[in-house]
Amino acid sequence: MNRDKFFIGGDWVDPAGNETLAVISPATEEVIAKVPDATTADVDRAVAAAREAFDAGPWPRMSPAERADVMAALSGILQGRYEEIARTISEEMGSPISFSVMGQVFAATMVLDYYTGLAREFAFEDRRQGVLGPTLVRREPVGVVGAIVPWNVPLFVTMLKLAPALASGSTVVLKPAPETPLNAYLLAEAVQEAGLPAGVLNIVQAGREVGEHIVTHPDVDKISFTGSTVAGKRIAALCGERLRRCTLELGGKSAAIILDDADLATTIPGLMPTALMNNGEACVAQTRILASRARYDEVVEALAEAVGSSKVGEPLDQETAVGPLFASRQRDRVEGYMI
Repeated sequence: MNRDKFFIGGDWVDPAGNETLAVISPATEEVIAKVPDATTADVDRAVAAAREAFDAGPWPRMSPAERADVMAALSGILQGRYEEIARTISEEMGSPISFSVMGQVFAATMVLDYYTGLAREFAFEDRRQGVLGPTLVRREPVGVVGAIVPWNVPLFVTMLKLAPALASGSTVVLKPAPETPLNAYLLAEAVQEAGLPAGVLNIVQAGREVGEHIVTHPDVDKISFTGSTVAGKRIAALCGERLRRCTLELGGKSAAIILDDADLATTIPGLMPTALMNNGEACVAQTRILASRARYDEVVEALAEAVGSSKVGEPLDQETAVGPLFASRQRDRVEGYMI
């Protein structure tokens, strides 16, 4: 599964440096692949390709319907390769394969399909009556978008950023999480097959310092980031200094409140699909379940029974409900909650 190139300008190009990133299986803690670790020079090349594709390429100048046709083709290709993509994501981040099919792959293509339809229907131009006469309001693409995504649902979050950018006519420099880069290679292959013009999507995986270079690059017009609050504050500050647009999704703390009149026989099973979704590594997972003192012991017992009945196992086993946590640091963090 080793890869030795970046996807830049519609082609596979050699990295500027020699460093690599190791992809570690959460199930075995063994290295399953190595990929190049991007340098600032690689980012400069990717941004230049995206800038050229936006300033001189066909994508922003195509009609929305024409862009939608390419997006629809991309969705079909991703759906046709769903088993390979789902397996790859399960191998690199530990998601149970039963979740990966729907939550990792088809959730992503559903987002792509939505924006494909929106591109066909959205009023990119609107004539309004102004104070001095008729006014034409035009919605134009923002330009070059830097998209920085996390490891937990990598393709899905990528599509939340890529699909609207594509629909608008913008171009993208994507930085996958350094721990989960393999699914992005499959996305690049699908993009090539779908006929997306060169430079519209460029992919460089790297760590935080190189990611910051994307955020501050003078030829990037907008940043879209999903990740930690700490990193989000840093990105917001950097974008604020440059008056640069940014969109931040910084996780969630989803509380479930169990009232005293709740029927636990139905309430607890209703919580389980999201409480342990993706091994509990999802922003919509219940991080807190609140119950009154009067029912506390009863709720804890019911929860313990429900969690205990969930099958824990190897992520590629179809019967597995809960796979391994993403990395040893996540395991240590969760174990720390129980001390």
